[in-house]
Amino acid sequence: MRCGVRDTAAGIVFVLSFVFSQVSFAQGPPDRETLAKNPILFLELARKTLKWDEPAEPVRIVGPIYSVGTQGLSVFLIRSSDGFIVINTAMPGSGPMTVAAIRKLGFDPKDIKLILTGHAHSDYAGAHAYLQKMFRSRIGVIKEEKDLLESGGKLDFHYSKYREFDFDPVKADWVFKDGDVIKVGDIAITTMLTNGHTRGSTTYVMKVVDNSRTYTVVFPNGLSINPGYRVAKDPSYPGIGDNFRRTLRVLASLKPDVWLAPHTETHDFAGKLARSAREGVNAWVDPEGYKRWLAEQRENFEATVKREISEAAKP
Repeated sequence: MRCGVRDTAAGIVFVLSFVFSQVSFAQGPPDRETLAKNPILFLELARKTLKWDEPAEPVRIVGPIYSVGTQGLSVFLIRSSDGFIVINTAMPGSGPMTVAAIRKLGFDPKDIKLILTGHAHSDYAGAHAYLQKMFRSRIGVIKEEKDLLESGGKLDFHYSKYREFDFDPVKADWVFKDGDVIKVGDIAITTMLTNGHTRGSTTYVMKVVDNSRTYTVVFPNGLSINPGYRVAKDPSYPGIGDNFRRTLRVLASLKPDVWLAPHTETHDFAGKLARSAREGVNAWVDPEGYKRWLAEQRENFEATVKREISEAAKP
């Protein structure tokens, strides 16, 4: 079953729509306003319904990129000539599942050299501390997200007062800038500041070779507008609207062959995985899907702006 933003109505973010379609409520599903006032409920519904905490089989996607995450949250393992890079670590408590998945692939998690994140929320960086402690891996983060990551989420502009969103803090070993190229062995990853969702949300871009063909792979980030976020009227943080607009432009400039999102339903991970049994790497090649997703994010942002302005104009 294909899920994601394209299945939603009225521009509601994909997590909300998918949760609503799958959960039965005695008095109907909670609306955006209810979830905006109750972030803990939002988190609980997402974790349960989207299977954020349930293990998944590890698989190779394309070239040196593997999936070692949970059913609902992506954790990407990238094999280099000098060890592994991990992008995202899922929720707190996911560390042992990631380690088990890496070992199931026949790899040694002691070879994890660098851990990155799309942004410093608990569903992306929740197990950073576990992996760092276990394997002495370095932690890399863009400078705009450093303080949030090192606070364990406690400095978040929206969730700082909710301890349910905290994760174990980590000390960054490698702080990079927008446009820097991270190199580990024969792997080079370009970092791009794509903020909005947080002040330092980061997209990663790399080229990989699979069966003599070169693919551009993008790990996009930064466009989710969570319940309670405000981007136009009384903005959640100064400049958030401009950040989202800039990120839309940056992501539109990218032309990925393969795009891999942090939430598995966003890029139809399950569907592509099933097709890969027949089609191989071609199942993951989806430039048109990326364009559709980006168009939907733009529509959602503009609808959010319009709604906030309209609400503000009411007497």
